[in-house]
Amino acid sequence: MDVVIAGAAETDEIGVLPGHSTMRLHVEGARNAVADAGLRMTDIDGIASVSAPGPIQVADALGVRPRWIDGTGVGGTSFLLHVRHAVEAIRAGHAATVLVTHGESGKSRVGAARGAFPASSPNAQFEVPYGVTGPPSMFTIPLLRYMKEFGLTAEQLASVAVAQRKWAARNPRARYRDPITVEDVLASRMISYPLHLLECCLVTDGGGALVITSAERARDLPRPPVHILGTGETFESPLISQMADFTTSAAFRRSSAEAFAEAGITHGDVDHLMIYDAFAHVPIYGLEDLGFLPRGEAGAFIAEGHTEPGGRLPMNTNGGGLSYTHTGMYGMFLIQESVRQLRGQAAAQVPGAEISVVQGNGGMFMAAGTLVLSNRRA
Repeated sequence: MDVVIAGAAETDEIGVLPGHSTMRLHVEGARNAVADAGLRMTDIDGIASVSAPGPIQVADALGVRPRWIDGTGVGGTSFLLHVRHAVEAIRAGHAATVLVTHGESGKSRVGAARGAFPASSPNAQFEVPYGVTGPPSMFTIPLLRYMKEFGLTAEQLASVAVAQRKWAARNPRARYRDPITVEDVLASRMISYPLHLLECCLVTDGGGALVITSAERARDLPRPPVHILGTGETFESPLISQMADFTTSAAFRRSSAEAFAEAGITHGDVDHLMIYDAFAHVPIYGLEDLGFLPRGEAGAFIAEGHTEPGGRLPMNTNGGGLSYTHTGMYGMFLIQESVRQLRGQAAAQVPGAEISVVQGNGGMFMAAGTLVLSNRRA
């Protein structure tokens, strides 16, 4: 059965929204996506969401009584896994129309859950005592090893933020749109060596939602369907210190290989790419671990402009987590931009985009999800 994304929308606003609770962001994004699909809440019989408030609370707030529920939570890539699970649920007959929601008051913290590691967690026991206490200090561990092994320069790393900002400049909804240079990035405040402020993701409020159903059902709906050609999911380790190799993400490699195989595509078929960019080095790992480039070459590839507007591999075309938005769990916004590109509705539209690959990261290289999406059938 061909399964598609029939509705996709973000909250009315993203950015700093102190008047929006986490639940309000879920509800607003959900209503927008259902309206985008030309449906009513009574048409929804499956729901997926993550974290507080969670799928049951969101469904109740929306007046939805689902017969299928998914509360999988693996950080920022959770929504990619929700899409994958929804595809299988629809094919198995457990649901006909699934709503995937996201809402997060990441900046204003209105109704947001606390993010501290429980004392009994492996992180609190084995990493926190050594100063590895949050995303910047965690993510620098593999980055420093990568720089040592492959000679990635500070200038090449900074060029990731510069490339993202060039896309953001074309997107009226992006949080930051003013042009920046490599020199600007390197002059910004050091957060956790070697990451400067402009190489770290934004902290914002926002949300969004997706409506997933069969292609047959979507035939009568108003929006052009986005076909889900392939999916993948996996994890490596909950502790970044236990990665098998700090210079590559095993989770990225395995989830993407599965998605590409299911979709039956090669790298040359891909017109558009969204790679989670919580920090500037993650797209570098993504380009290599997904197989677009040999090991050690992605930094130079980005610095040479190949992922920027007009480049041969357009990547993170909404401006990414570095310039567009980042609520804490960014994966929903990756999918939203891919849908817009494949519908021909993006603010910075890639001409003729037919196949888009979405690569999500959960935790600090902990988990991964991959989607291969297209505006045509396989």
